Amino acid sequence: MSGAGRVSLVGAGPGDPGLLTLHGKRCLEGADVVIYDALSSPGLLALTRPSCEIVFTGKHGSGARLTQTQITAAMLAHAQAGRWVVRLKGGDPFVFGRGGEEALACVRAGIPFEVVPGVTAAVAAPAYAGIPLTHRDHASVVSLVTGHEAEREGSNAVPWDALARQGGTLVLYMSVLRLAANLASLTAAGLDPATPAAAIRWGTTARQRVVRGTVATLPGLVAAAALRPPALVVIGGVVGLAPELSWFERRPLFGRRIVVTRPREQVRAFAALLEAEGAEVVSLPTIAPAPPQSFAACDAALADLGRYAWLVLTSPHGVEVFFERLRALGRDVRELAGVAIAAIGPATAAGVAARGLNVALTPGEYRAEAVADAIVARGVAGVRVLLARAAGARSVLPERLRAAGALVDDVATYRTVVPPEATAAPALFAGTRRPDLVTFTSSSTVAHFAGLFPGRDLRAVLAGVAVGCIGPVTAATARERGLTVDVEPSEYTVPAFAAAIVDYLRSRPSDSAH
Repeated sequence: MSGAGRVSLVGAGPGDPGLLTLHGKRCLEGADVVIYDALSSPGLLALTRPSCEIVFTGKHGSGARLTQTQITAAMLAHAQAGRWVVRLKGGDPFVFGRGGEEALACVRAGIPFEVVPGVTAAVAAPAYAGIPLTHRDHASVVSLVTGHEAEREGSNAVPWDALARQGGTLVLYMSVLRLAANLASLTAAGLDPATPAAAIRWGTTARQRVVRGTVATLPGLVAAAALRPPALVVIGGVVGLAPELSWFERRPLFGRRIVVTRPREQVRAFAALLEAEGAEVVSLPTIAPAPPQSFAACDAALADLGRYAWLVLTSPHGVEVFFERLRALGRDVRELAGVAIAAIGPATAAGVAARGLNVALTPGEYRAEAVADAIVARGVAGVRVLLARAAGARSVLPERLRAAGALVDDVATYRTVVPPEATAAPALFAGTRRPDLVTFTSSSTVAHFAGLFPGRDLRAVLAGVAVGCIGPVTAATARERGLTVDVEPSEYTVPAFAAAIVDYLRSRPSDSAH
């Protein structure tokens, strides 16, 4: 636990995970419990610790949706048990987000809380649609209104008359289902029916869709486009600037849906590269690291590191666990004096360098065969080599070293398991919005992905979905499962993989079969 119980009401922004604030990021990284809603980007959960408990409140219209009373009760119960609770809310907690109600509940329960503002949809969605809320020639006033409670009477009723008279820019939240009635109220109050207006659905995400018209025509255009929540409406002269200022939808991967099967804690960096090009990234971790069945072999090796000439590390997570285990046993990096360290790729090498150690060998080709060949080339007959890596990893590395006369200790520092999030796979690939491409970054991700569809032909599961693999070993595993590999970079790194995906999808129509 993180100490005394408390609550952080964190604004997640309207959908683009890059709009989360640095304060919000720190909260997610330290939280014991995250309670998030459907308008928060699931990709943000990759920032949490593996031990963090994740609670989903459900979607509007779903039978599984938690009521506000249930959400508040869960938030308070976790905090009262001494946990740090992050209540992750779409947009900004205090702008039509019921954050005020949840904050008051904390006050009345005697629970410390903080509010971490987020980028509200009224600011972000129009910006991503090329609509500035203010402009010297069009608007010096901005009004934010909730449209779904427009018929409320009394002091909280929407003042349509005043809104129609004041001009400027008007933003209607939660108004699409009552759009015709809301705009009729404005025109009845004197607003010019020819005033430009736009509806924006899923703003700031690769699913963004913008319908533009006028106050008179927008209801019909929205109905014809079958636009549904979540969406907001912008009214005013600034909407007329959108054709010139629209920028987000011109990105090369806009509207493309890409599935990333990496472990949850490794998704963010890869996703950021694809999202920067406009893609919608769906995190579907098919593997998660877990402690090995026993640390006995690892601990025995760490007890006498000086006897090894080489230490071989094959993944960033393996680096992390190796040095954590070294500390847990009361030892430190000085025991690696005289031990040459080999890393399988730049990310693994960077993890070693972050511990203040030099990497003696990183082959130009980032796979086990190249590591083995490079070590053998330096002479290994009678030399002791320690492989600290995942349980059940491919046997090619120790076999090649032993064939050259090396004395190899192959010890497990971790193993891979299927995380609970992987259960979403069948629904994801059976839905109407099928992904454009699924990515695999190791043979394990392929094997575990296949295990999510027992008895089914993977080719049928992925019909119409392109397949990308980070390198030849992963690609070979995919082909063994009967898959056609469409994307395979020449350099086996995440940045090169992302660039290859962009090149591939840029050249293909979005509705084409893969």
